[in-house]
Amino acid sequence: METIIRNSGKTQVFREKANKVMGISLEDARLTKSYLSVAFLAILLGGMLGLLQGLNRAGMLELPVWLNYYQVLTAHGLLLVVVLSAFFTIGYFYAGLSHTLGGLLPKVRKMAWIGFWMKIFGFVLAVIPILMNEASVMYTFYPPMAASPIFYIGLVFIVLGVWMCAFGAFINVASWRKRNPGQHIPILSFFATGVFVLLFFGSLPVAIEVFTIIPWAFGWVETINVMVARTLFWAFGHTLVNIWYLTAVSAWYVIVPKIIGGRRWSDLLTRIVVIALVMMNITGGFHHQIIDPGISEPVKYMHVFMSLAIGFPSLMTAYAMFAVFERTARKKGGRGLVGWYKKLPWGDVRFLAPFIAMAAFIPAGAGGIVQSTNQLNQVVHNTMWIVGHFHLTLGMSVVMTFFGISYWLVPYVSKRVLTPQINKLGVIQTIIWTIGMVIMSGAMHWVGLLGSPRRTSYSTYFDNATALSWDPYLFFLAIGGTLLMIGVLIQVYAVFYLMFFAPKGNTEFPVAEVEEDAAPTPRWTERWGLWIVCMLVLVGMAYVIPLVDFIVNAPPGSPPYKTW
Repeated sequence: METIIRNSGKTQVFREKANKVMGISLEDARLTKSYLSVAFLAILLGGMLGLLQGLNRAGMLELPVWLNYYQVLTAHGLLLVVVLSAFFTIGYFYAGLSHTLGGLLPKVRKMAWIGFWMKIFGFVLAVIPILMNEASVMYTFYPPMAASPIFYIGLVFIVLGVWMCAFGAFINVASWRKRNPGQHIPILSFFATGVFVLLFFGSLPVAIEVFTIIPWAFGWVETINVMVARTLFWAFGHTLVNIWYLTAVSAWYVIVPKIIGGRRWSDLLTRIVVIALVMMNITGGFHHQIIDPGISEPVKYMHVFMSLAIGFPSLMTAYAMFAVFERTARKKGGRGLVGWYKKLPWGDVRFLAPFIAMAAFIPAGAGGIVQSTNQLNQVVHNTMWIVGHFHLTLGMSVVMTFFGISYWLVPYVSKRVLTPQINKLGVIQTIIWTIGMVIMSGAMHWVGLLGSPRRTSYSTYFDNATALSWDPYLFFLAIGGTLLMIGVLIQVYAVFYLMFFAPKGNTEFPVAEVEEDAAPTPRWTERWGLWIVCMLVLVGMAYVIPLVDFIVNAPPGSPPYKTW
């Protein structure tokens, strides 16, 4: 028995070394390519629907009678918020696990495929009632609006598919730790662990919500507790936003320094940022309900503090990243107080796209502070400002990072290379996307301050003077949306060209090393059991008292409503 275990360990070590030298295995590559393909098909379809929304909201396009604005809005949100983000995140991190841990275990690969098809099946189930106009409840989908039960059953399969992938990642990491006692989890796999912890625990509340909605949607129960359902959704919704953010941050810390020819800043600081974001994420959900009645002011205050606390690891990230940029540029001969920036590879789309994404997070983060502050949120709540903020965070800080990743990840898993022509096309796409998103998001922010509501199709409200004053800004929204659609088409073309038609060759998986004189990272950073317990304690502090209050002192339940 001992001989078998010893031989198995040697075989795995050989696989790890071979993986580093020869690149990703065909089985692991096929898995990641499948996930990325779905992600970019989702952004293609979601982008088309987004353009329809933008043109309709600007009063420039009348939708046909068989397709209403809220159908488009629901499908757009589902495709981009759920499908794009989940499939890209899982595909990216599974490639990272394969690269840094010596390949995926066969059972983990099988779990990932099961998760893949469960999510596809769930998405098909959710889309059918949307197309039939039986589920125009928007991405948030919480009561009292009720969709077809099939829609919620589809969401269950999507969540189960995500859980399958999360546990597959945990198994792969645990196996590596068992084979490498006393060693730190490779940094990209450390990020993956944090993201999958959040994916599992963050999706638990929405799973509970959906399981309470299904009997209500079938008519088996007459009413539902709206406050509990909304709270469970935003415990998930707030966390989901920061799962995307943590995925993008992983590339900022680990990938971008390698691309610019530098090294990572402080392995300890990087791991602390991951731990902090994991521990403090779920607890900020109530700031999305800061205007809701039925929630006591002390509870709202506590959640505002917990939401703002996430800003600290973000500030640490900003410091670390610009320190890496300056150090690297100065080693390449950069001079002056800010003149060193000229030495950065601005013509490399793998750097340019994530750099603009980082810069965009400065105003995006500031907007998040506005929405986490009671007095300021009174002005922008449920206006187009919120939509502009959402597009700035997801559409720039996250999606542009995803785009930058795709220019090396797709060639890596496809055994192909990034050509100068596609790199140039990527730079053009990045510029078009940036201009489009700045115009669209800026118009949304400004018209939101003027009172234009979110989640509504175009209306002049009987030619009301205030509503008519919004039209010029909505016109710019349509212009920005059109530019973004052009950017989507270019990006999707680039991805599938790199996947199937680019010249064959070997592309590096760019993982930066730490500084040569870096201090050793303490072992306590690896105590994931402790960090999960701390996270659950914070979640208990944040949610137990208000949820018990909502249940014990329940408001009148709501029957299902169909408002479209």
